Amino acid sequence: MPRAIISAAASHAPERVLTNDELAARPGGYSAEQIFEKTGIRERRIAAEDECASDLAVTAAEKLFDSGRLNAEEVDYLLFCTQSPDYFLPTTACVIQDRLGLPRTCGAIDFNQGCSGFVVGLSLAKGLIESGQARCVLLLTGDTYSKFIHPGDRSVCTVFGDGAAATVVRAHEGSGGLGEFVFGTDGRGAKQLMVPAGGLRQPRTEETAKEDEDGDGNVRSSDNLYMNGREIFRFAITAAPKSIRALLAKQEWTADELDHLVLHQANRFMLDELVKRLKTDKDRVPYEFENRGNTVSSTIPIVLERLIEEERIQSGAKLLLCGFGVGYSWAGCTVEWV
Repeated sequence: MPRAIISAAASHAPERVLTNDELAARPGGYSAEQIFEKTGIRERRIAAEDECASDLAVTAAEKLFDSGRLNAEEVDYLLFCTQSPDYFLPTTACVIQDRLGLPRTCGAIDFNQGCSGFVVGLSLAKGLIESGQARCVLLLTGDTYSKFIHPGDRSVCTVFGDGAAATVVRAHEGSGGLGEFVFGTDGRGAKQLMVPAGGLRQPRTEETAKEDEDGDGNVRSSDNLYMNGREIFRFAITAAPKSIRALLAKQEWTADELDHLVLHQANRFMLDELVKRLKTDKDRVPYEFENRGNTVSSTIPIVLERLIEEERIQSGAKLLLCGFGVGYSWAGCTVEWV
C-alpha cells in the first residue's frame, strides 16, 4: 500500500504590511511595544480590497509550479481550506482548478475548518492516497480574516494576518510519511470565535452593521469577527496538550523522540504557555508569526516551508503537527519525514 508523504510546501502573503506602529496610532490602542509583548507579532500582511484568499492560494501554488516541485498535470485532487471563500457557491476549489490549469479529471472541494484545517486536510489527502483514489493531492490553505475585522477591535486586529500556503502530498512506495491522527470537536465553543452575521442563519442587515463597544474598548458589529480571547486561550491550553499526549501514545513515540513539534501559530503568549505545559524543549517548537501574524489555516505549512528551506528537516525526522481553534476544533498528526 502506498504511503502519503509531504513533498513540498510554499506560501504567499499580500503586499500590504500592517505594522504595530500603525495599530498604535489608532484611538485607544496599545503602544507598538505593548502589542509586540502581548502577541510576539511586529507586523502582519493584509489583503487588498479586491484580493481574495483564492488569489493568495493560487500564487502559492504557482510558486510550486515555477520551482519544478509540482506539475499541474500531476494533481489528482485539489483540497482548499478557507473560511473566506470567493462565493457561497460555486466551490472556490472549482474556480482555482480552472485558474491553475489542473486536469479536468481531478477532484476539487472546499472545507471550512480554520486553525485545525491544515491537519484535517492532511488526513483527507492521506485517505485519498492510501485508499488508491489519488497519487498526488494539492492541499491549499488560505484566509483573509482582515475582511471581517473591525479596525477598532484590538482583540483581533493585532493578531490576525492574511496569507495562503500550498502543500503537495504524494504517494510514496516505502515507509514513513503521514502517520497517526487524532481529532476533536466541541461545538459548545462555536460562539467564542465567529462572524455572527452574513450567513443564512443571520443575514446582514442595517441592524447587524450597527457598531458597539465592549467593556474592553473594542469596537465591532455583528458583521465583524468576534473572538473571546480568554475562552479561546483556556480551550487551547487544555485541548492541545491532551491531544498531543494521546497522539504520542497512539504512534508509540515519546516526546523526547520528536525533532519538531509544529503548533498552530496563534501568538507568542499561547505558544509559550503550551511549551510550558507540555514540558518540552522550546528549541523543538518553531515560532513563525513575528512578521506574518496568525494566518489561521496556513500557519503550520508556513512553518514547514521555513524548516524545509533551512534544511532543518532530515530524512527520518519525527514531527508532530497540531492545530486548534475555531469551532472549537482540533487535530493532530505525526509525520516521519521522507
